[in-house]
Amino acid sequence: MPAVDIPGSKSITARALFLAAAADGVTTLVRPLRSDDTEGFAEGLVRLGYRVGRTPDTWQVDGRPEGPAVPEADVYCRDGATTARFLPALAAAGHGTYRFDASPQMRRRPLLPLTRALRDLGVDLRHEEAEGHHPLTVTASGVEGGEVTLDAGQSSQYLTALLLLGPLTRTGLRIAVTDLVSVPYVEITLAMMREFGAEVRREGNVFVVPPGGYRATTYRIEPDASTASYFFAAAAVTPGAEVTVPGLGTGALQGDLAFVDVLRRMGAQVTVGADGTTVRGTGELHGLTVNMRDISDTMPTLAAIAPFADGPVRIEDVANTRVKECDRLEACARNLRRLGVTVETGPDHIEIRPGSAAPAGTEITSYGDHRIVMSFAVTGLRVPGISFDDPGCVRKTFPGFHEAFAELRGRLLR
Repeated sequence: MPAVDIPGSKSITARALFLAAAADGVTTLVRPLRSDDTEGFAEGLVRLGYRVGRTPDTWQVDGRPEGPAVPEADVYCRDGATTARFLPALAAAGHGTYRFDASPQMRRRPLLPLTRALRDLGVDLRHEEAEGHHPLTVTASGVEGGEVTLDAGQSSQYLTALLLLGPLTRTGLRIAVTDLVSVPYVEITLAMMREFGAEVRREGNVFVVPPGGYRATTYRIEPDASTASYFFAAAAVTPGAEVTVPGLGTGALQGDLAFVDVLRRMGAQVTVGADGTTVRGTGELHGLTVNMRDISDTMPTLAAIAPFADGPVRIEDVANTRVKECDRLEACARNLRRLGVTVETGPDHIEIRPGSAAPAGTEITSYGDHRIVMSFAVTGLRVPGISFDDPGCVRKTFPGFHEAFAELRGRLLR
């Protein structure tokens, strides 16, 4: 039974870095993800004057409840959406002038619902070029708090940034949400805030966050469930193959583990235990219609194995995937068509119709998106001749992905 060691969760590592920086005391993060995104987040904290000590298996962060240690900073957020969205909120709670910029890819991604909400809370925030996009400057003088309305229909990260900010405000926050995608990611945020000593409650569509700050702790980062999806999918498309991911079990925080329920519906055998999850390929892969609004980061994984199903695979309610690192709906559709697969897309859905002929190998266009590369690596288990125009973009979340997947491939296909 191949056990796969999946790196730590990107989502949890980013939240833990924010919480550690904001907490009173020294926090130790155990097995954080080491990738371009999380290194960029840690580097952003250092630029803001926080001390971040790094060993191979742990990071230690000296928290500063009063905010950044420097009065001015220039922070480059790289490609990281969590970095680009969370750090301006953290900086707003301090006192100083802080400028944030990001890669061309991240500059294209929307930010306006969050920055509008921060302005409504009295934060002096200015977009330097395109309104609602990086670069931006925060002239911080602390945040009083109060009531604010937020549209989180494009990204739950807008809500997470405000939730994380809440305990650092002087009077707390009441956040009324008009639309929300990726609810499980918000559940991660709430659970982690409680681990760091903050009280937060939900009243329907309103999130109530009292003031009071955070306390330092030792926090273990669980494996990344989105990354695990590629390895679970590899088992599902390989008859008789079995993959176990330790550390992702019944108590896992991440909603993306629900991807294994999709694989179960398609015919794979799935066992979720207290200490890990196992997927076994049965030789059957059925078509289905599935709503992936809450687990949309795994949409490309399903799209990439859909050509091996015995009927159409329709993925619905994933409009927000069009504003990720790339337009993931179109990226999947174009690459599948190049493989010879029939695909239809709409504003918020994709339908993949397997044909009688086997898909043909081709070079996959990555659009600079790590998830497109990792997803179509799974397709490559069944389709010879698949290559990538930018295989290195996986460094965003899993620098060692190709080596780990090649090792798994050797074990599954021998």
